[in-house]
Amino acid sequence: MAMLEIDGSKGEGGGQVLRTALSLSMVTGTPFRITKIRASRERPGLMAQHLTAVKAAKAVSSAQVEGDHEGSTELTFTPGVIGNGKFFYAVGTAGSTTLVLQTVLPALMLAPGPSEITLEGGTHNPFAPPYDFLALTFLPTLARMGPVVSATLESYGFYPKGGGRMQVAVEPVESLTPLELMERGANTRLRARAMVSGLSMSFAIRELDIIAQELGLDAGSVKPESINAESAGNVVCIEAESDQITEVFTAFGKRGITPEEFAAEALTDAREYLASTAPVGKYLADQLLLPMALAGGGRFRTVKPTRHTATNAAVIKQFLDVRIDLGQLEDGSWEIAVTN
Repeated sequence: MAMLEIDGSKGEGGGQVLRTALSLSMVTGTPFRITKIRASRERPGLMAQHLTAVKAAKAVSSAQVEGDHEGSTELTFTPGVIGNGKFFYAVGTAGSTTLVLQTVLPALMLAPGPSEITLEGGTHNPFAPPYDFLALTFLPTLARMGPVVSATLESYGFYPKGGGRMQVAVEPVESLTPLELMERGANTRLRARAMVSGLSMSFAIRELDIIAQELGLDAGSVKPESINAESAGNVVCIEAESDQITEVFTAFGKRGITPEEFAAEALTDAREYLASTAPVGKYLADQLLLPMALAGGGRFRTVKPTRHTATNAAVIKQFLDVRIDLGQLEDGSWEIAVTN
């Protein structure tokens, strides 16, 4: 099969171009060469979490790889046959374990047998889906397409040390079922959690006071938690449950901002979603494109898509002969449709 050439600087220009290419290369058996990896980032090239994703993909598909070293801006990946079994991946930093999982998950969902994956590294860090989003939003939505994927969090991992650990079990299917998710249905539950590690519980309580006031939540719908992790950390999760889906919106505390400022930041995405009737949030929209393309079709309604979504669509179309249409509807929401 001819080698596919991918420009890693196109579109959003981050690590997602590489991860999507790895996922689809494994499933389709298409070898690829990617250049200008993460060219738009302050530190271009492969970092620990990207390198772990490459090594994970190599192990799952018995691939031949060139350029798999930290800082590399070029990589050649030639997949073999997808396998299943027990896998262990350690990022070694606070780099995202969930992004490593999402790289190999499409292949493992279509593997010849079940798999168990242990991942160590960051479980709650900025610029990546946290464990809560994975467990409550992404994996239950994937289950509608056939595979059963369950995740268990054993320990939290915050920046800079990481040290988090989660277990994932995958029951694969022969093929994915197209997904249609156009209506949210009635809102059934709204709650918020604030978790702190190595910080005073007063931070969590102050954050939740603001969120409860803004969203009209009662005392039973907010929960401050003190957790143990190798690094100090603060994360807020707002969970919006409806008849058809649960969406999770997260934000991470940073030095130099007050709990009140942090709470306002955490509310931004939740407010946008709650003001819409679309079932799919902007981050889930990005992540559903690849499994829908592998299923050969489907459609969903979402809030305004991000640049990541457009970038992901462009990479997918290099590997698969599918059409991905994005269009705004009269009510302000967007419809994304995947067709053969």
